[in-house]
Amino acid sequence: MVDVQHDFLPGGALAVPDGDRILAPLTQLMSSGTFSLIVATQDWHPRQHISFASNHRSKNPMDRIMLYGHEQTLWPDHCIQGTQGAELHPAPDWTKVAAIIRKAMDPATDSYSAIRNNWNPHGVRPPTGLAGYLKNRRIEHVFVCGLALDYCVKWTAEDALDEGFEVTVIWDLCRAIDSSASEYLRHDLSERGARVITLAELCEVLK
Repeated sequence: MVDVQHDFLPGGALAVPDGDRILAPLTQLMSSGTFSLIVATQDWHPRQHISFASNHRSKNPMDRIMLYGHEQTLWPDHCIQGTQGAELHPAPDWTKVAAIIRKAMDPATDSYSAIRNNWNPHGVRPPTGLAGYLKNRRIEHVFVCGLALDYCVKWTAEDALDEGFEVTVIWDLCRAIDSSASEYLRHDLSERGARVITLAELCEVLK
């Protein structure tokens, strides 16, 4: 479960369109006992994070810069440590979540993926520790959902594939910042080797 936090939901600092529409079906799925292990991520930025446009002179949210040799989107301040916007939404039953991975805590490095951080000043993407956590528990197949599809969900799915996991993206339990890119994302994820299914299809598969 990727970044189900107030700031990514309607009214939040970086609201994902229709992000709240995943809450009810996600909560129901979590309570169904379908999965043996549930983990989640939580964006957890310090105020001076390098990805915030407010920390770059003459830059605006959604501007792009080159950072450590790679393109970096600059965001509105969001999911700041200790704020209400960074809190996990209360609708899901968080007692069913075995681990919560906090990411983007390094002020000099952004972090989209649950598996690896973005590039740091040394040009590498340090692991978050989640891949090892899953492998130690003999998890081979991961199902990914959450916010936002075109950034943190996509990067998580791709990194999970690179780590050798079988990956399924639950399509209707995700929403994108740029909804016009959804069909491209579906094709791209499928081409990379992820399975993309709806919640109804998931229920059929797991019968």
